[in-house]
Amino acid sequence: MKAIRVKNINVIALLALLLTACSDGENMNYAKNGLLVSGTEQVVLQKFVVEDTPASYAVTVKSTRQVESDVQVELTIDPTLVEAYNAENGTAFYAIPTSAVELQNSTVTIGRGQAISTAATVRVVSTEQFEEGRTYVIPVSIKQAHGDVSEVIEASRTIFLKVSRIVKFAALQNNANASSNFIFADNLRRDLTAWTVEFKFYSNGFGRVGDIKRVLAIEGKGEEEANMFRFGENGSAGGDILQWVLPGGRAFSTTHFQPNRWYLVSCTYDGSTYNMFVDGVLDATTSVSGHVCPFQRFELGMSWGGYRNSQFFSGRIAEVRLWDRALATSEIATGLCSVDPKSAGLVAYWKMNEGEGHILRDATGHGYDMDWTTTSRDDRENGVMVDHDYSQYIQYVTDDNNKCAQ
Repeated sequence: MKAIRVKNINVIALLALLLTACSDGENMNYAKNGLLVSGTEQVVLQKFVVEDTPASYAVTVKSTRQVESDVQVELTIDPTLVEAYNAENGTAFYAIPTSAVELQNSTVTIGRGQAISTAATVRVVSTEQFEEGRTYVIPVSIKQAHGDVSEVIEASRTIFLKVSRIVKFAALQNNANASSNFIFADNLRRDLTAWTVEFKFYSNGFGRVGDIKRVLAIEGKGEEEANMFRFGENGSAGGDILQWVLPGGRAFSTTHFQPNRWYLVSCTYDGSTYNMFVDGVLDATTSVSGHVCPFQRFELGMSWGGYRNSQFFSGRIAEVRLWDRALATSEIATGLCSVDPKSAGLVAYWKMNEGEGHILRDATGHGYDMDWTTTSRDDRENGVMVDHDYSQYIQYVTDDNNKCAQ
């Protein structure tokens, strides 16, 4: 009988892999012996959920083999590593204030015959120094080790704990009678050749196709070159599909939105390509080049003529933002709850969380406050804008549904 030859397989290497592969607590093989922070073999950035303080997170160290005698590993929090992480990954995280965090049991031990250490504890003890819109990271790194060790695997030396705060907030409670426009002074007009429009919404329910529910629009003084958002438009795959009416075209979401939950919609234009993101994930894209967004007008709901009730979007709105650039995916993902009002390129930022009053304030300080005593709309569908005081219809809601994991 002729011997069977197996091509393109290194049998010796395969046998070696099978002999050395095993589960946690036994001998592990990552191509060489060494130490690493547990979890970093998958991804170095991990979520640390903080709802109340103090909040704790356990950190352990692994060896890629069982150690023959005890190993002591000293861990440290090194805030200087955040800048390097941002540079490498295109993120904009902040190092947590030193007074807000502590590391307990910072020296851990991998016992003889083991491959996993005892646990150190990272504790967030306060969030009082946290600034609005910033995402904080805690870099926990192997500083040094003593005993039966080889080397530290550099790619897994540090775990970056992203502090995910549970943020409670007030939001604008939509009211059909508040549907109107705020038109800014001519000196505040911005002609944007690239931009991002973002808003958060919570729907009480959706209708069928043809049962239009209009959320908001950011546009020119005379409604030209609008970025307008609505549900239920004809041609969509359902009443729960969001249509983006954009300068020079249209785009429908692929997401079927669900009622009774919050979403962040982020729509970018870089001069040629329009992208829609839902909760930081790319959802739809289309290409129409050479358009400008002449921002001077904000429309809440559908204000035209008698359509305020028939096209009323029943729900809540918060975190409306306008940028003068197309945000990167990583930037969108870090702004799911809020952003720093001083962020580069942020033109206007209406958090809509005032809780009382009738002025929707611009958090950037750039002067785009909207006073709902001085709105205007086309009452008779004849192109004539009429001034209206709809301040009594600005309402807010705060309940257990208004939560966000930053």
